[in-house]
Amino acid sequence: MELQERIDLLCRLGEYMKSEDIFFEAVKDKAHINNPWFTGEFIQLAVNNIANEFLQKDKLNKWLQHYPVKKDKQPAKTVGIVMAGNIPLVGFHDLICVFVSGHHAVIKPSSKDEVLIKHLVQQMCNWNADVGLHISFAENLKNCDAYIATGSNNSGRYFEYYFGRYPNIIRRNRTSVALLDDTETTAELEQLADDIQLYFGLGCRNVTKLYVPADYDFVPLLNALKKYDYFMDFHKYKHNFDYHLTLLLMNSKYYMTNESIILTEHTSLFSPVSQIHYEFYSTPAIVTKTIKENNDVQCIVGHGFVPFGSAQIPSLSDYADGVDTMQFLCAL
Repeated sequence: MELQERIDLLCRLGEYMKSEDIFFEAVKDKAHINNPWFTGEFIQLAVNNIANEFLQKDKLNKWLQHYPVKKDKQPAKTVGIVMAGNIPLVGFHDLICVFVSGHHAVIKPSSKDEVLIKHLVQQMCNWNADVGLHISFAENLKNCDAYIATGSNNSGRYFEYYFGRYPNIIRRNRTSVALLDDTETTAELEQLADDIQLYFGLGCRNVTKLYVPADYDFVPLLNALKKYDYFMDFHKYKHNFDYHLTLLLMNSKYYMTNESIILTEHTSLFSPVSQIHYEFYSTPAIVTKTIKENNDVQCIVGHGFVPFGSAQIPSLSDYADGVDTMQFLCAL
């Protein structure tokens, strides 16, 4: 497949993902059954974001102008992709990068998120059988020329062991933070609630830590977060809420809650599902410098940073861990 064929096929896939195809709707239902954290609401959100931000011809062409992309028909290298499974189709961006760069992608999907990705690849194969020369699936990634692997800090050590002697991108745990200055509007706080709670807060672009000025009033934010009160009807989320609330009570820790999410002061960037950490700051410049120097931070939400409500709408050039995947692939 030539480059233009690949781009046209991705655009066709974007149209398919935005359609109300009955078969695709059944696949979404199957994905939810396979992983209850993937609710219909969040599967559709991920699908729409990919279709609108990644699979539009103008956006693809503008993005690819910055790279010496291979334009001929034959795949150049074999790239193994180990995908995560924390939110629906989280590894799709890596697949796009390998596909348009002209390499052959061999995918090991997460067992938590294999239904959607396999279906979409199969759909492209149905339209053009040559896709099978560019994309395949495997349980064990052997004999690849390079690797892109995403997982936890623990799995990252295994990736280093197995893939370290090959060109690689290895991603570990990351999360996002919000830097508030107490001038946020009600609308911005409602958008921040999305940055915190979309996908139940399981994505690396979800805000799990708030940096706030001294004497910050948390009540408006807690009120804004009430838009996700319905999470308490989902037993897995409610179990997390009850468990972490009990821990705080047993340890006599100070906390705030609106009965569906917990705020507690903590230095850690990472917070569990249903809980958000916060930390007070006195000097904005100092806390900004500290955040930017922390390798665990995926993105910063706030005035002058990622706009409120945009954390979960990355563009093609928003690379995980800040590592330019396309530059890596074009240099192989």
